[in-house]
Amino acid sequence: MGFDNLIGGTIWDEYSQKVQDRMNNPKYMGEFTEEDAQKAGAKLIVADFGAESCGDAVRLYWLVDEKTDTVMDARFKSFGCGTAIASSDVMAELTIGKKVQDAVKITNLDVEFAMRDNPDTPAVPPQKMHCSVMAYDVIKKAASQYMGVDFDSLEDEIIVCECARVSLGTIKEVIKLNDLKSVEEITDYTKAGAFCKSCIKPGGHEEREYYLVDILKEVREEMAAEAVKSVDHKMSAGENVPFAQMTLVQKLKAVEETLDENIRQMLVMDGGNMEVLDIKENGGNIDIYIRYLGACSGCASSSTGTLYAIEATLKEKLDESIRVLPI
Repeated sequence: MGFDNLIGGTIWDEYSQKVQDRMNNPKYMGEFTEEDAQKAGAKLIVADFGAESCGDAVRLYWLVDEKTDTVMDARFKSFGCGTAIASSDVMAELTIGKKVQDAVKITNLDVEFAMRDNPDTPAVPPQKMHCSVMAYDVIKKAASQYMGVDFDSLEDEIIVCECARVSLGTIKEVIKLNDLKSVEEITDYTKAGAFCKSCIKPGGHEEREYYLVDILKEVREEMAAEAVKSVDHKMSAGENVPFAQMTLVQKLKAVEETLDENIRQMLVMDGGNMEVLDIKENGGNIDIYIRYLGACSGCASSSTGTLYAIEATLKEKLDESIRVLPI
């Protein structure tokens, strides 16, 4: 029985092929010596960083051309899991050919994104996303050594979770990139809040300036506002926007316009009318609640032919998943 059979053939499905390749055959694992640096006419930089949260550690070797401040070559040693090895391998590669001042701008999100097989699918399971944070920090360690400055002086991000060294910018980007909706998901993806938990919400053993609950709320509101603007722009430009992607207000407007153009005039001619009370998503359906007015409220057809005509029209014009429910 093969290993894949033992694990049901599902575990590796959560890792990109690039990650698996780097785990098994890292391109930049190794080390440089002072002799190597002398032969290359470069300055040797050796930086270590350990993640107290998981016990992993990485050592980064740089050969830097001091005339141009450019990283000529890079190697690493990783003391951790396969994902840490893959992340460190990609991290080392990303720094080669960059000026130290530019290499320090590489983030853990850049490392993770470079490991994806396609832009829309995460390279690793959420619980392994934190492995790339070490790559982000060890680059800063190497840069601070080369530039002769304190490590903290290169930290231009606000650190929200001290335990896992996760910054405010990283948390916001991860929420947006992966459409996260809960603090638990943030923790799965970044490890922020997984340990002392002080950064999750007020009331922990250590007071924080930023809390995950507030960051999530703020980013979700920004995302919602951006989505509304995007849809409004497309609609004003005459583009077809899927009904399911519209906001509630936009859906109500689309339903009312469709009813006015196709249904309402016939109801009015018979002494009746209708109003839309609410629109709710219900599983795979979009339920539209209506109330009949005037003659329609007591008409026998309101629950048969008229209802069928209303629902069929909205399905055809707007979305096949629509259900019309009279109240």
